[in-house]
Amino acid sequence: MVYIGIDLGGTNIAAGVVTESGQILHRTEAPTRHERPWRAVVEDMAKTGLRALSEAGYGLDDLKAVGMGVPGICVDGIVPFCTNLGWHDVPLVSAFREYVDRPVFVDNDAVVAGLAESVSGVSSNTSSSVFLTLGTGLGGGIIIGGKPYSGAHGVGGELGHLTVAADGEMCTCGKRGCLERYASATALIRMGNEALARCKDGMLFDTTGGDPAAMTAKIVIDSAKAGDPAAFGVFNEYVKYLALGINTIISFIDPEMIVLGGGVSRAGTFLLDAVRAELPKYIFFKTLPYASIELATLGNEAGIIGAAMLGRE
Repeated sequence: MVYIGIDLGGTNIAAGVVTESGQILHRTEAPTRHERPWRAVVEDMAKTGLRALSEAGYGLDDLKAVGMGVPGICVDGIVPFCTNLGWHDVPLVSAFREYVDRPVFVDNDAVVAGLAESVSGVSSNTSSSVFLTLGTGLGGGIIIGGKPYSGAHGVGGELGHLTVAADGEMCTCGKRGCLERYASATALIRMGNEALARCKDGMLFDTTGGDPAAMTAKIVIDSAKAGDPAAFGVFNEYVKYLALGINTIISFIDPEMIVLGGGVSRAGTFLLDAVRAELPKYIFFKTLPYASIELATLGNEAGIIGAAMLGRE
């Protein structure tokens, strides 16, 4: 038996046929075109998954379950809201099963990425891990005993909305001081532009031409790597808040491993070494071991693998 994993993004729908052990046998994609009614998107999700199944040489009789990762939350088969897609109270599971009559499982995209890493990635040798996706926002996935944990009301993995600065930066969620306002790619861009406004020379200015619209997280990190003082200051501020957030997670969950994924994690050991050096400043139990900090290894495949593995539950 095989599984279908579907990774729903704002740009593309990626689907793959996955084995019990988390190996992708075949994958395919289709444009999301999220401006359409949600039913049209769900229909294309089903068609893309079935196309992957057929192209891999399997039929419905070989399919055990379908799993989906979405950029929002799903409670009892319903997506209450998904900001990137403009979805509100979408009955995703029941709508999908109109096209594929198999068990269907759905979870947040960061959660499924964390599950993928725990099955066939960097945290596969652990029983508890927390995945942080450092992208446009900051998503989280908590894995305990090999299974995703989302809390009593489905929002237990919304780690980007831990408060790390009282009365801090306004977040898109309506709160102030959320972790993702300080430890996401968007945060790096904001802080990079703040540094640009203070300093009209240096690599940030030279690379962007002084245009705030040209600033990217990669520019900030590359400039910091090259030793630019302003960029390095921004990077250190970023690492400080990321370490504060990780410390909070460790204090409440005490996982074996924290996994860093998402676009910012492509900074590699430059980021990893900095976080590992900063974190001990905030750890409470100084003489006891705590979670190791590692980089994700599965990249873009994590969404498909983790979604499929939801069906193993």
